Amino acid sequence: MRQRPGTSHLADLERLLTAHGSDKAAHGYHMVYATLLSAMRLCDFGFDQLSYLSSVERNSTMAFTTMRTETSRRGIATVTLDRPDKLNAFDQTMLDELATHVRQLAADAGVRVLVLRAAGKHFSSGADMVRPKEESQRNMAKTGFVDLFLTIESFPKPSIAVVQGACVGGAVALVACCDLVLAADNAFFSIPEVRIGVAPIGVTPVLVRAIGLRNYRRHALSGERFSAAHAQRNGLVDEVHAAERLDGAVEAAAEAFLLGAPGALSDLKEHLLRAYPALIDELKAAQARHARVDSFKSPEALEGVAAFKARRKPAWYPPR
Repeated sequence: MRQRPGTSHLADLERLLTAHGSDKAAHGYHMVYATLLSAMRLCDFGFDQLSYLSSVERNSTMAFTTMRTETSRRGIATVTLDRPDKLNAFDQTMLDELATHVRQLAADAGVRVLVLRAAGKHFSSGADMVRPKEESQRNMAKTGFVDLFLTIESFPKPSIAVVQGACVGGAVALVACCDLVLAADNAFFSIPEVRIGVAPIGVTPVLVRAIGLRNYRRHALSGERFSAAHAQRNGLVDEVHAAERLDGAVEAAAEAFLLGAPGALSDLKEHLLRAYPALIDELKAAQARHARVDSFKSPEALEGVAAFKARRKPAWYPPR
């Protein structure tokens, strides 16, 4: 029989998680915690140990550089993207932090609902196009958008995305992975990757499921913007509200999910993953492709990113 960790080991872990020396150290400790928690789940140490660790995580101060997070006493975990000065663009740190924390929330028995939203005027402008070139070169093995999609898709509790302003590129697929998408009437969406020389293969499985192949072809091939009302007609957005009423809509949606039994909700989401595996299979195929190919290193992508940064038309655009 497998030996379970004793209370002294758990106390040591609690001291490690709560005795933060700096924000940077705190972030490192929680990365270690996430790895340990995943290992415990794989080793099947038991639900009681997972619950204990989850309570430690809830009561400690989470130190993130790209987002804010809080969990209410009723179990509503709100994760807020917090790079408004960068339009909440996803750099490597944000991808890593969000994926890690969502996995922590998945294992936390005290969390009942996940709310994903963003600070500032815009939800997210997608990938950070002004990140240093060396970051792109060294991050092939780190968290990518597809890894994040898989994490949200497999989240065992109801999830709500709340969108205002711009929602662009990978961020569109990110919200489509959530169980419910609420948008302010000023929200707009775009899948513009082809305009910078990149084929948006990673977002394709999620968005084809969300809006259908024909709608996806139109928006992904053109890169054009579409409104929240249009997104609702296409099936990407579930509800559109005036900005001042959006918080009330989030509260009502969370309330509806809280009426569901946690075990039944988790069983249903697990069943749906098993019964309809095509999306996960396609995302894993895209993930494997990403591990082999860096789409941002093609000649078209290099030109597209350079044109974007210089605020000019790319070389492939024929002059009028």
